[in-house]
Amino acid sequence: MIKNLIPALCLVWLSAVLAPAYAANDSTLVSTGEYLARAGDCAACHTVPGGKPFAGGLKMVTPMGAIYSTNITPDRESGIGRYSEAEFIRAVREGVAQDGHRLYPAMPFPSYAKISDEDMHTLYTWFMQEVPPVAQANTASDIPWPLSIRWPLMFWSWTFLEDERYTAVPQQSSEWNRGAYLVQSLGHCGACHTPRGIGFQELGLDQNSPRYLSGAQVDHWFASNLTGNHNTGLGRWDIQDIENFLRSGANRHATSFGSMTEVVNNSSQHLTEQDLRAVAVYLKSLPGARDDDGAPFQPGAGLATSLSGNRGSLLYANHCLQCHGSNGQGRAPWLAPLAGNPNVLEPDPSSLINVTLNGTPFIVLHGIPYPFPMPGFHAALNNQDVADVVTYLRTAWHKEGSSVTAEQVKKIRDVTQGVH
Repeated sequence: MIKNLIPALCLVWLSAVLAPAYAANDSTLVSTGEYLARAGDCAACHTVPGGKPFAGGLKMVTPMGAIYSTNITPDRESGIGRYSEAEFIRAVREGVAQDGHRLYPAMPFPSYAKISDEDMHTLYTWFMQEVPPVAQANTASDIPWPLSIRWPLMFWSWTFLEDERYTAVPQQSSEWNRGAYLVQSLGHCGACHTPRGIGFQELGLDQNSPRYLSGAQVDHWFASNLTGNHNTGLGRWDIQDIENFLRSGANRHATSFGSMTEVVNNSSQHLTEQDLRAVAVYLKSLPGARDDDGAPFQPGAGLATSLSGNRGSLLYANHCLQCHGSNGQGRAPWLAPLAGNPNVLEPDPSSLINVTLNGTPFIVLHGIPYPFPMPGFHAALNNQDVADVVTYLRTAWHKEGSSVTAEQVKKIRDVTQGVH
């Protein structure tokens, strides 16, 4: 799952004392290390489009100002080449860089704290031995003083960080536990999909919290509810649906958008079939966490078989109908269905507004761009147009859908113009 605040800030803000190297011919560690780096989606934040792998420089907007991902190649001056394994682990798990400065909580170290000792050793070995060093200086943040002072973040960690490895739940299967480990640690799914409190802390780090993975606002998108709610969650998805989505970014219910597309492109499509299924098994075990889910959506109930003639429906006919159909069923998985789509049924309209304005990036599966990406209509539609058509989407096939205002559209347009 921003250029983007939270998604997948893997191994961030590492700076500069080379530890004794591990054996260079350790091919098992190297192979597994690359897989773990993909599972952690490190490239999404530490590789800018057209840039050198893991050299950093990606701009991420926070409420305090912009921050930039750092160089995590083994370059000795600008990267992590001088990090010992213990220093690397401390940065990843505890959010403390080699020189002692604290990392912003945008770095998902509360999730990475759960990574096992074996996997952490493997990641360190791979980064030090197999990633080509890149001499590229890091970019200072745009956060003004005194907000840029980092030592108060120590108190954040004391309050919110649970520095413990993942512990298997004995009542659950090995498959469930593998899925839980991937979701909670390397995958850091909660960093986007779990709501945050006033201190920017995740309001839950595992299935024992009723807020965990219940959906959250992330950089003017709404990261979807991954619990078992019927409308807004995965209640109507089966295990194969979840596997298909992680593998290809689309299934019979929905298509990826925003930073989730980057997760598919860089990470989830590369997981083994066994790991994809394990993640799906774990997610399907989560009960519905939302109490604002509304009356259950029924397939076929209330579908618009003809356009109603209101302004939103006319805009839909001009701009959307050719791909999504008059009944909103689309042509899954190539063209996203809208009727029953959890993102359409979601009370928070941020994602619908954002995707209508800015479209979606290409899903790229094994080097081949997926056909029919959603185009952006920021130039073709004004704020009231977008409000009307999104209102139509939210009410045409679901009686409980609410309307959207031009002011809501304006707020997202103003902050995303030129970003996508």
